[in-house]
Amino acid sequence: MKRSVALAAALLAGLTSVGSTPGTALADGGGPGHHDDRKGGEYHHGDEGALFVQTNKAEGNTIKVYDRDEDGRLTKAGEYETGGLGGFTIGAPLDALASQGSLIYHKGLLFAVNAGSNTVTVFRVEGTKLHKLQVIWSGGLLPVSIAARGDLVYVLNAGGEGSVQGFELHKGRLSRIEDANRSLGLHNGNPPAFGTAPAQVKIDPDSEFVLVSTKGANVMFSYEIGRHGELASNPVISDAGNTPFGFTFDTEDSLLVTESGANAVSRFELEDDGTLDQVGPSVPNEQQAPCWIQRVGDYFFVANAGTSTISSYRVNDDGKLELVKAVAADTGGGSIDMTTSDGFLYVQNATAGNVQGYEVNEDGSLKLVTTVEGLPKFENGIGMEGIAAS
Repeated sequence: MKRSVALAAALLAGLTSVGSTPGTALADGGGPGHHDDRKGGEYHHGDEGALFVQTNKAEGNTIKVYDRDEDGRLTKAGEYETGGLGGFTIGAPLDALASQGSLIYHKGLLFAVNAGSNTVTVFRVEGTKLHKLQVIWSGGLLPVSIAARGDLVYVLNAGGEGSVQGFELHKGRLSRIEDANRSLGLHNGNPPAFGTAPAQVKIDPDSEFVLVSTKGANVMFSYEIGRHGELASNPVISDAGNTPFGFTFDTEDSLLVTESGANAVSRFELEDDGTLDQVGPSVPNEQQAPCWIQRVGDYFFVANAGTSTISSYRVNDDGKLELVKAVAADTGGGSIDMTTSDGFLYVQNATAGNVQGYEVNEDGSLKLVTTVEGLPKFENGIGMEGIAAS
C-alpha cells in the first residue's frame, strides 16, 4: 500500500519529544493486558477466572469484578476504587474514551487508565480480589489505552497533541523510561473530539515496535523500540484506511485493523522498518462503526457500535481476510469494548449498561451464556469503558 507521504511529512513536522519533567507518582497505600493475542484464546472451556469492568465514573473511577465459572457465567465479586477519575472525549456517541485497551490484564496485574486525572492505576490480581499497588502520572493528558508485553508498558494519551509514554515494569510497579515520551503532533484540545482522538496503542509480538492508531488522521504510527524501551525520535507513518480504530495481530508480522469510517476490516503486513502494507482489499461487514476487535481461536470478532452487533471474520488458508458473519450476535445495547478468555467473548454494551458473555463455538458461532446488569449506562457524554479478563 502506498504511504501518505504528504500527510506523514506534515505530521512529522509537528512531532516533538515531550514530558522532559518526570511525572510524580501519587502515594496510594504502598504505591501503583490482555493475554498474548497471537493465540487469541482457544475453544476449550472448563477453567475459571475473573472479569474486570472499568466504570469510568467522573466522580471516581472504579473496577467492578465478576467471578467467571467454567461455563462462562458471571457473578458479582466486588468493586474497587482506582484512586483516579473517569474521563471522556467530546461528542462521543456511546464510547466515552473512544479507544481500545483502556483496561488490560498482564502478568497477574491489572492496569487501568484514569482519563479524568491523567493517571494509570496498577492492581495486583488475586483471584477476584484486587490490591492497589500504584497510581502514576500517565505522561500526558487523557490516557485512553495501555499496551504491555514482557516488562514494557506503554500508555497512549489522547488529549492535546496526543502522546505515548513508556514505562518499565518491575515487581508490580511502573517506572518512567527516559526518552520514551513521544508527541503524536495531533493538535487537539483537551479533551479532544472523539473522532480525532487516537484510539489504541499496542506492542508488536516481537517487541520491536509500538503502534498507535489515529482515527482522524487515517494513519498508524510505528515507533521502533530501543534496547531499554526508549522510542525512536520519529515514527514511521503509514496509511491505515478510513478512520482506523482497533487492531490486533493475527501473526507475528500481520495485523487486522477496523476501519470505523468505511465499516470494514483490513489486513496489514508489518515490515521490518515499521511500515504497514495492506494485504488485499478492505472487507466490509454491512454494519455501522466497527471499532473494537478481539481474537478467539481462528476467528476475529468486531463490535459495531452503530448497529449494536458483533461481526465475525477469519483469515483463510491463502492468507485472505474474509467475512464469516455480518451479524454473529445482536447485542441490542450499544456494543463497545470486548475481551476474551478461555473461549468466551465478553462485550460491553454501553447504552444498555450491561456486559454479555458468549461461548465461541468451533465454527465461530456465538452462544449467549451470561448477562450482568447494573453497570453505568452511557449518558451525558460519559459511561463505562474498559474490560479485561484473567
